[in-house]
Amino acid sequence: MRIPVLLAAAAASALVLTGCAGGEASPKATQASESCQDTKSGNAVKSIDVSGEFGAVPTVDFEGPLSVKKTEREVLIAGDGAETAIGDRVAVELTLYNATSGDTLAQTRYDNLGTQQIVVSDETGILPGIVRTIECVPAGSRVASVISPDDGFGDVGASDGSVAATDSLLLVADVLSITPDKATGADQAPVDGMPTVTLAKDGQPTVEIPEGDPSAELQIAPLKLGDGEVVQQGDTVTVHYQGVNWRTGEVFDQSWGNGPASFATTGVVPGFAAALEGATVGSQVLAVLPPAEGYGEAGQPSAGIEGTDTLVFVVDILATTR
Repeated sequence: MRIPVLLAAAAASALVLTGCAGGEASPKATQASESCQDTKSGNAVKSIDVSGEFGAVPTVDFEGPLSVKKTEREVLIAGDGAETAIGDRVAVELTLYNATSGDTLAQTRYDNLGTQQIVVSDETGILPGIVRTIECVPAGSRVASVISPDDGFGDVGASDGSVAATDSLLLVADVLSITPDKATGADQAPVDGMPTVTLAKDGQPTVEIPEGDPSAELQIAPLKLGDGEVVQQGDTVTVHYQGVNWRTGEVFDQSWGNGPASFATTGVVPGFAAALEGATVGSQVLAVLPPAEGYGEAGQPSAGIEGTDTLVFVVDILATTR
């Protein structure tokens, strides 16, 4: 029987992509490795008919139900970009189906603004079968896979009942690009009176605080100007950042050493949000936050921040979604 897949307009959900299930129902994780696993093609994935342009919602048709004991992968469109590697953060558009019923489980928006950012690693909680699909393929590729239960939702299926323990999954993923791990925009002239920033080869900043008192007003200046999407209020951004206390000159928080961070612009202190909103992806922004634009009179004692402290942030804006 030929099963038409149901192209629901739902956005990709964390439940589906991470395989969260009830009780002990988390998917079986594999050990992280330095190199990609060799996921081969097979009869099941070759039986899938996928049409439509790269980067657009695919039309998918297959003889079903499909079931595999070992995940199969087929590159449908070979890109000409850099090859994804373990640890890369990759921008993808994807549609995930139940290979038994043909139901759509998750789908990104295919509009360049709801693009899913996925780290190519088994250590992030993403379904192992998704990692197997997008690892070590050139950016610009469209890849299809039939994912085994072991690489999907494991022994008990999905907690919402959409995937049984015996169900395989079908995934079509468009690997759009590899997200840079530092700002790539054009260098901008420094602003007199603001802190000086020097960058290591990997992009990690070192901030030098100037002599004298900080400005009582919020100061924001681009150090690098990117040409990507404009960050809007409420967007979820992916950034590298470093926070320095003007009074002490010490770093009180940073993502460097831990990998880029993702969060909504509405979930940070006001001055940090102001530095993000209106900036473009690829930019590096320097922001000097007076107390009212930071943690206010209460400060943040756990980070050594007093209620009168001015904060300095250097932010590399790597991606934004909404």
